[in-house]
Amino acid sequence: MTGKLSEMSLQTLWLALLGLLLAGYFVLGGYDYGVQMLHGRLGGDEEGGDGGNGGNRGSGGSGAVGGPTGRNGALDAIAPFFLGNEVWLVAFTGVLFGAFPHLEGTLLSGLYPLIVAILVGLVLGNAAVQLRGRARGARARRVWSALIVFGGALPALCWGLVLGLLLHGVPRRADGGFRIGPGAVFSPFVSACGATTLFLFAAHGAGFVALRSAPHLAARAHRVGARLLRGAAAAGSLALLLTLFGAGASMTNRTTSAVVAALLLSAFAAAWWSFARGHRVRAFAATCCATALPVLLVGAGHYPYLLISSAGQGLDIGHAVTDAATLRILSGFGVLVVPLILAYQSWSWWAFRGRTGRRHPSYF
Repeated sequence: MTGKLSEMSLQTLWLALLGLLLAGYFVLGGYDYGVQMLHGRLGGDEEGGDGGNGGNRGSGGSGAVGGPTGRNGALDAIAPFFLGNEVWLVAFTGVLFGAFPHLEGTLLSGLYPLIVAILVGLVLGNAAVQLRGRARGARARRVWSALIVFGGALPALCWGLVLGLLLHGVPRRADGGFRIGPGAVFSPFVSACGATTLFLFAAHGAGFVALRSAPHLAARAHRVGARLLRGAAAAGSLALLLTLFGAGASMTNRTTSAVVAALLLSAFAAAWWSFARGHRVRAFAATCCATALPVLLVGAGHYPYLLISSAGQGLDIGHAVTDAATLRILSGFGVLVVPLILAYQSWSWWAFRGRTGRRHPSYF
């Protein structure tokens, strides 16, 4: 009996780690997506010439002397952390493959179109952010700018659609697999979830720009962030109403789900209040909570199920996880790898602390 309890505890621990890594990616990668989406919205004035070399052109440039503004200023806010945040997605994928192979096989094959769309957005967005500064003409810069916005919006939308499908339930077949069609992806509830993350990640990006950028750009980001949060709250309220009327989420633990949903709404309200009053640290902390809580809503609201089926055949943690011996072996690696990821992230935030333009040049 003790051994069985220990095995269940180990399974729950790895599920918590899986959720932590995904929530961490939503928080850290979410502001990357948001800043990309706001690339053209947070000002169109680019001082000191084109691209990332503007910061080295004297007092008129967009570097450390005058401070970056407009589009380059927004991108400079994420520049030191841009590719480093992908570590959380890689770690999440590694845990999914190693500790939950049965969930990975079912989930990735069933959500294949959305997973591919997320990867396409990541590749296009990452390439466009780095190549835009090398463009020599205005037309080429406009093309790269459009790809930057698209590369942020597509993953932000698709992650919301994935969450919506997981909350609502997927049509699992007798063999355990499932396929999603356009009707399931663009149903009212799932579409509302996609719109919620789209607006929320954009507001999260505005909060990060306000936290890192010069005061005049920070004030502009606060105004944009408050408007975006109203859009996120409206879409989230629609998803909640659909759930209340039986056309939304199918939750296993309704009390836990209600508590997490209340926390999510509170985070929205706190973020909007902080944006409206210009509290940059509080606003960013609130949007961090708001971007992480949907992961908790899926995990805690469905536990012990990891995949809810609209056909009534769910996949619980006991059938999704690998064997206990493999989990114990993986735990040894986890004890080493997870602290390294946390240490790296802490070091990078400390090394590049402060507002852009004061201590750091223009990167893009």
